[in-house]
Amino acid sequence: MSKDKNPRRVADNEAMAKTRMLRTSPQKLNLVAQMIRGKKVDKALTDLTFSKKRIAQDVKKCLQSAIANAENNHNLDVDELIVAEAWVGKNLTMKRGRPRARGRFGKIMKPFAEITIKVRQVEEVSGEQA
Repeated sequence: MSKDKNPRRVADNEAMAKTRMLRTSPQKLNLVAQMIRGKKVDKALTDLTFSKKRIAQDVKKCLQSAIANAENNHNLDVDELIVAEAWVGKNLTMKRGRPRARGRFGKIMKPFAEITIKVRQVEEVSGEQA
């Protein structure tokens, strides 16, 4: 009389990882996510390692988590993984302030964002000629 098991949210050849509460704006985070979409995971990891963006290290940790999920939880081959999707969402915004001249108050918004990375196993096409 127990409940049925929840269906998987991703396909059988996919794995996913999500990082919340990243201290950057979603717009800046999306620039880094755009950099890795559609690439093979080893190339994406290299790009994130040598990126000058501060948030790239947190995105790299999320990508490594997605790769580990694919390998350990779903038995996928790491060498055949690509970054299928990487999307960014808004999280909370801390509102802070600073006193300004003539009794005014300057608003300081401190946004947070979240990123979701989905990796997919694709079979390599054999017999390619360049």
